[in-house]
Amino acid sequence: MAAERPPTIAPAAAARWERAAPPQSPWLHEEVARRMEDRLQWIKRTPRAWADWQPARGGLEGHGLVARRYPAAACHVVEHQARHAEAARAALARPWWRRLGGPPLAFDVPPDDSLDMLWANMQLHTVADPQALLAQWHRALAIDGFLMFSCLGPDTLRELRAVYAQAGWPPPGHEFTDMHDWGDMLVGQGFAEPVMDMERLTLSFETPARLLAELRELGANLHPERFPALRGRGWRQRLEAALSEGLRGEDGRLHLTFEVIYGHALKPVPRARVSEQSAVSLRDMRAMLQSDRGVRR
Repeated sequence: MAAERPPTIAPAAAARWERAAPPQSPWLHEEVARRMEDRLQWIKRTPRAWADWQPARGGLEGHGLVARRYPAAACHVVEHQARHAEAARAALARPWWRRLGGPPLAFDVPPDDSLDMLWANMQLHTVADPQALLAQWHRALAIDGFLMFSCLGPDTLRELRAVYAQAGWPPPGHEFTDMHDWGDMLVGQGFAEPVMDMERLTLSFETPARLLAELRELGANLHPERFPALRGRGWRQRLEAALSEGLRGEDGRLHLTFEVIYGHALKPVPRARVSEQSAVSLRDMRAMLQSDRGVRR
C-alpha cells in the first residue's frame, strides 16, 4: 500500500546520509533539473514567490535556470544541513548591488501558504518519511500553487541489482517508489490533479572504479538489509570483476539504467467534509473564505 512506502529505507541510514552527503550537485541531478525546468514552459502561471528545496544536492545550476525563467519572483532557498546551506549561500547569494531593487532571496523555510511554486529535484527517493515531507510542502504552498519534483523510480540500477542477486549479496540499494504510488501519496496529502511522467536514462562507464565513484556521489544504500559492516580489498576486487562481467555492453562500456520520475500537482481550495458534525481547521476555513471572496469579485 502507498501508506507503507518506502518499505526498504532505514530511517537512521537516511538521516546519516543527509548529514554526510557532499554539498555539491551530482551531474545526474543537474541533468534532471535541466529536463524538469524545460517542463515549466507548459505551466501558464508565473509564480510571484517560489522555493528551491535543498538545491546544494538537487542542482545549483538547475536553480539558476528556474531563477532566469522567473526573474521577478521572490525565492526561498531551504537547506537543513549547515554545510549544504553554506554551499548554497556561496553559490546563489547575490552581491549587494544586485540585491538593490531585485526580487528577495531568502535562505530560510518559507511561511505556510506563501508560495506559488515549490521546486524539489531528486530528493524524495532518499527520504524515510516522504508523506511528512509532502505535507510540509503542501502547507508552504498558497492556494493554486504548484509542486514540481523529481526522484528515482523502481527500474533504477536494475542491472546492478541483478549482479548482486546472482552473487548472493544483500541488495545494493533501497527500493524506489513507483510513480503511481507517488500520485496516490500526493492526493492523500491534499494535492490535486497530480501529473506523473517517467523516463529511463542509460549511463555508461569505462571502468568499474568510475562507476562506483559515480554511485557514491549520487547517494548511499539505505536498505535495512545492506551489508552490516565494511568489506575488504578482496571483496572490492570480486565486485569489480562481477560488474565488468555483468554490465558490459557490446560497445565495451558498463551500462546502468536510471528511471527518473517527474511529478506536478496543485494545491486546491480545501473542501470541508459534509457530515452531521464537521470539523474544519481555522487555516482551511480562512482559505475557503478567501477563495469565496475571490469568486464573488
